[in-house]
Amino acid sequence: MSGNLAAFACGVILLYTFPMLPPLPWLIAAAFPLVFSALRVQRQARLVVLLLCVLAGGAWASWHVSDRLQHTLPASLEGQVVSVSGYLCNIPVHGSFNSLRFSFCITHWHQRDRSVDTAGELPETVRLAWYGDGEKRLPGHRLRLDVVLKKPHGAVNPAGFRYETWLFRKGFRATGTVRDVAEAPAVPCRVHCQYMAWRLDLADSLASVMGEAEHYPLLASLLIGHRGDMTAEHWAVLKATGTIHLVAISGLHLGLVAIGAGFLARRLITALPAGHPAPQRQRYLVLGVVAIACLLYALAAGFTVPTRRALIMALVAGWIWLKGRQVSAWHGLALALFLVVLTDPFAPLDQGFWLSFGAVSVLVLVFTGRLAPPTWLAALALSQAAVFVGLWPILSVLGQGQPYSGLLANLFAIPWVSFVVMPLLMAGTALIWCLPVSRDAVLLIFDGALEVLWRVLRWLASLELPVSRADAGLAVIIAIAVLLVLMVPAPRLRVVLLFAGALLLGASSIREPLANPWVEQAEIRVWDVGQGLSVLIRHHDKVLLYDTGPAVPGVFSSVESVLIPNFRRLGIRKIDTLVISHADSDHAGGLPALFASYPVGEVISGEPERLQALDGGYGGPVPASCNSSPPRTIAGVRVQFWQGIDADQSDNSNDRSCVVIAMDPGRRFQVILPGDITAAIERAMTAAPSLSRSRTIEPTARIVVAPHHGSNTSSTASWVEALAPDWVIYSAGYRHRFGHPHPAVVDRYHAAGSQQLNTAYSGAVRLVLDDTGVRVGQQRDTAPFWIRGPITDW
Repeated sequence: MSGNLAAFACGVILLYTFPMLPPLPWLIAAAFPLVFSALRVQRQARLVVLLLCVLAGGAWASWHVSDRLQHTLPASLEGQVVSVSGYLCNIPVHGSFNSLRFSFCITHWHQRDRSVDTAGELPETVRLAWYGDGEKRLPGHRLRLDVVLKKPHGAVNPAGFRYETWLFRKGFRATGTVRDVAEAPAVPCRVHCQYMAWRLDLADSLASVMGEAEHYPLLASLLIGHRGDMTAEHWAVLKATGTIHLVAISGLHLGLVAIGAGFLARRLITALPAGHPAPQRQRYLVLGVVAIACLLYALAAGFTVPTRRALIMALVAGWIWLKGRQVSAWHGLALALFLVVLTDPFAPLDQGFWLSFGAVSVLVLVFTGRLAPPTWLAALALSQAAVFVGLWPILSVLGQGQPYSGLLANLFAIPWVSFVVMPLLMAGTALIWCLPVSRDAVLLIFDGALEVLWRVLRWLASLELPVSRADAGLAVIIAIAVLLVLMVPAPRLRVVLLFAGALLLGASSIREPLANPWVEQAEIRVWDVGQGLSVLIRHHDKVLLYDTGPAVPGVFSSVESVLIPNFRRLGIRKIDTLVISHADSDHAGGLPALFASYPVGEVISGEPERLQALDGGYGGPVPASCNSSPPRTIAGVRVQFWQGIDADQSDNSNDRSCVVIAMDPGRRFQVILPGDITAAIERAMTAAPSLSRSRTIEPTARIVVAPHHGSNTSSTASWVEALAPDWVIYSAGYRHRFGHPHPAVVDRYHAAGSQQLNTAYSGAVRLVLDDTGVRVGQQRDTAPFWIRGPITDW
C-alpha cells in the first residue's frame, strides 16, 4: 500500500518535470495497455499497479493544472480599466511605495453594464496593489473595484526566484493595480467568503487588543500566522539564522497544539468514572479532540499551504499513535505525502513541500528502530543535527545555502518557542479573553518572552557566521556520513564516520579558488531585470559586468534576486571589470551586496563621484572615470570605453553614461552597450574620431543593447542607420508605465533589418559568438509549461 501511495505522489511530482503539459486524454489512454498487460502477465501485476498509480497521479495533477491554465486574462483586457466584484481573499498588508496589497476573489466581471460569471475562462483570483493608499483601509470585505490588470509575469532567468511560478502556484491568474474602490454588500458570500470575513475580524480584534505590544509582529505571526507587520529587519534576522519556519504556521506549531490538546483530553478522561469510556474509545476520543484543536488552529492561522500540509501530517501522526506499532512510520509518511498531493496537486512547486518532507524523512530515519528513546536534550540535539545536514542537499538543489548559525539558533529557538513562548501566548490569549483587565500584564509577559528570543536571534545574526554553499554532490556525501554517525550503534564506527564527516564539512567551508570557469566562445547574457539593465560578457576566464540592474532598498534588488544566483549557477567567482554606465537606480542598484559576495578587479563609471554617494550605499573600490580608462584587451576581446559628456558638463545623468564597445580580433562580433544616452550623445558618438575605426569596421555580427531601454529620446534614425545592427536587445519591464520600447524605435530598427528581442517578453537573452555567427537563446524557450513562452507581439 505504501508503494502505491508513493507512486501516486511521484506521478504528481513528475508532471512538473515535463517540458510541456501532457494532455489528460493521453494519460488516461496510456492506462489501457497497462491494464491489459496486467491481465495477461500476472507476474508483472505489481509493477503494472505501480505504473498505474504513477499515471493516476500525473492525470490528477494534469486535470488541476489544465483547469488553472484555462483561467487566464484575455490580451484585450490587459492595460484596460475593468470593473470587478468579489471579496478579499487574505488580510491586506502595507507594501512598498505607500501601497496596500491584497488578494481578491472575483465573483463577477462587469463589462458594458452586464455581469459575466467567472465560471468561464476569466481569472477567479488576482493579486492587487492599491498605490498611494497604504495608510488607508478598504471600506469593507465585499467590494467592487476598478482595476487595471495584466497577465501573470515575472523575470525569467536560468536561476533565481521566479515570480511567475509563485503566482501560478498560489492561483493568481492576473495581477494589477486598483483605481477605485467601493463597498459591495450585494456580492454573494458563501462559505469561503464567510471564512475570510471571520479571519479579517480576528486579525482586527488581535490588533486592537495586542497591537501595543512591542513585539506585536512576532506575536501575530506565531498566533494567527499574520506576517504583514514584519519588517525588513525581521526577515533579515530570520533568514540569517535559518529560523523563518518559526513564523510560518507549520509542523512545529500544529505539533504543539496537538500535544497540548492531547494532554488536556487525557486529563479530562481520567477524571471520568473508571472504564467509561472503554480504553480503545478513549484513544479515539483523544485523537478526535486533537484533530478538532489542530483544525481550529489551522483555520485561525489562515489555512495556508504550509498550515494545511502540517495539519495533514499532524493527523497522520495521530493515526499512527492510535494504531500503536501496527503501522510503521514510513507508511504514515507515505500516507501523508499522498494526502498532501491529493488535496493540493500544486504542492511540488513549493520549496516548503520539499523541506518539510525532507525534514520529516530525516527524523524518521534517525529515530525509528532505536531500542530506547533518547532524553529530551539528546533528542533535541539529534534532531537538529539530522535536519541540518539532511536538508543540505535539498537546499543545494534549490540554490540556497545552509547558514551555520541556523544550527545554533534552532537549538535555542525551537525549545524556547515550544516550551515557553507558545504556551504563554495560548494561555495569555485565553486569559485576556476571559479577563480583559489582565491585558497589560499579559502583554508585558509576552514581550519579555519574545524579547529573549529576538535578542538571541539578532545576536547570532550579527556574528555573520559563514553560509555553506557546497554543491549537491558534496552535500549528499556529508549528509550520508553524518546521518550514519547518528544512526550506527557501534561507537568505533561512529568515531570514524564522524571524523570523515568533519573533514568533508571543513572541505565545504574552504574558500574556493578565485578562478572563473573557462569559456571557449565569447558569451553575452542580457539578464531579465525588469525596467533596468545588466549585461554580462565573458570569454575564457574573464568576466565583464555592465550595470547591475534596479534596486529599491529594503524591497527589491536585482543583484540579490538575479545576478548572485545566476553567477553561482555559472560558477563565476570574481568579476574582472565592472562598468556602471551611470548612477541611476535602475543601472546601479544593489552594489553593496555585489561587492560583499564577489571580488571586483576594477570599477569604471560615467559618474564615479555620484556612484560613491549613492543613497543605498556603494561599498566598493574607488571607481575610475570612463573617459580616463584606456582601451584594453580582456581575454582576447578588445574593450573600448567612451563618454560623450564629462560628469560636470551636464545635469542629465543619462547623457553621462559610459559607453562600452567590445570586439574580438577576428571581427566576428561587435557589442555596443550605450547605457541611457540620448539623441545628442548618439550624434556625438557617431562623429567621434576616436570611434571612427569602430564605426568603419563591419563585423560579422553587430549586437546593440538599445539606448535607454528603447525610449524615443534615443535610437534616432541617424544612429540606427549608422550602426545597422544585426541584433538589438531591449531591457525593459513588462507593460511598464514608461512604455519601452517606443513603437517608433521598434519601427526604425525593423526598417534597418535588425532582429529585435525584448527581455520583458523573452526572459534573459544569451548570445554565443563563434566562427559561424551568433547563436541566440531566449530563456522563455526553456521555461516550464506553466510559464508563458517568448511573446512576439510587442
